[in-house]
Amino acid sequence: MAQHKENKLILGVDVGGSKIAAALSTTKGEILARGYNPTLAQSGPNAVIDNILMTIEEAISQGKVEAEQLSGIGIGAAGIIDSKSGKVILSPNLPGWQEVPLRDIIQQHFNIPTYLGNDANLAALGEWTFGLKKKVANLIYITVSTGIGGGIITNGKLYTGASGAAGEIGHMTIDVNGPRCNCGNIGCWETLASGTALVREAVRRIAQGEQTFLVKLVDGDMSRIDAKIIFEAAQQGDKLAQELVSHLGFYLGVGLVNLVNIFNPELILIGGGVAKMGDLLLRPAIRVVKERAFKTGVNTVKIRPALLGDDSCLLGAVALVLEYLEQ
Repeated sequence: MAQHKENKLILGVDVGGSKIAAALSTTKGEILARGYNPTLAQSGPNAVIDNILMTIEEAISQGKVEAEQLSGIGIGAAGIIDSKSGKVILSPNLPGWQEVPLRDIIQQHFNIPTYLGNDANLAALGEWTFGLKKKVANLIYITVSTGIGGGIITNGKLYTGASGAAGEIGHMTIDVNGPRCNCGNIGCWETLASGTALVREAVRRIAQGEQTFLVKLVDGDMSRIDAKIIFEAAQQGDKLAQELVSHLGFYLGVGLVNLVNIFNPELILIGGGVAKMGDLLLRPAIRVVKERAFKTGVNTVKIRPALLGDDSCLLGAVALVLEYLEQ
């Protein structure tokens, strides 16, 4: 006998550069069990795939269910993803991954319908489906961490573009004379407004002799400076750290101006590790939007922290499966 929709179980997977997370969920986004394992990305595709399988099995075991009770498996991964063919075309977080048929590998192993999407796109879908309960029709989700990713909901649909590669907002050019990006381009948004950009600027200014107790916080080891430590110093009143976060907020705002002018969204949600800086980062960003974006867009948009925290992509992977089940 077929399960009622409310009783169906879905497994979501988030394949990150350092960690793989899996969650056993109901169709309402209630997480019943979890699994975690290191990605071990440097070990190559086969090792990572083994870890994905192990993490899925861990979540199933923790949930005390059998694999055949799952209605579907959804997977989010960073990079260029072809959802139609189920392949990871290229991923900056996963060395050696080119045209890897991840969907089919997982589907064949568990004999469960499996679906694959870009992690930031799925995070947008997760926030929209389970965070906002689909009450907003035009939404942009941004993740600000090591890099910048994004997902776009337009008229109640995830916008993926002509070949599934839409939403790479971290790679719009902000400064034609800016730093070189890992993608090969120059002056991408993520080279100026990501956690990596924040750390690079901190190290540069300390090397120029600027006074800060950041040096003391890392015992003089510049390699230990990260976004979290800069935020801590800023909260404690360190002038340089506060300037750095404000500077990051400015460049975050410049990118947001473009998104407001192009998409005219009702809501922009900002997630990712760097976004945990809250008002210290968002206040200068919102100020730039108010100063530079078209007033019609400014008057419409709200800019808020993401609602689902670190579970945005996991629940987005669940939402992806739901979309197929409802077709």
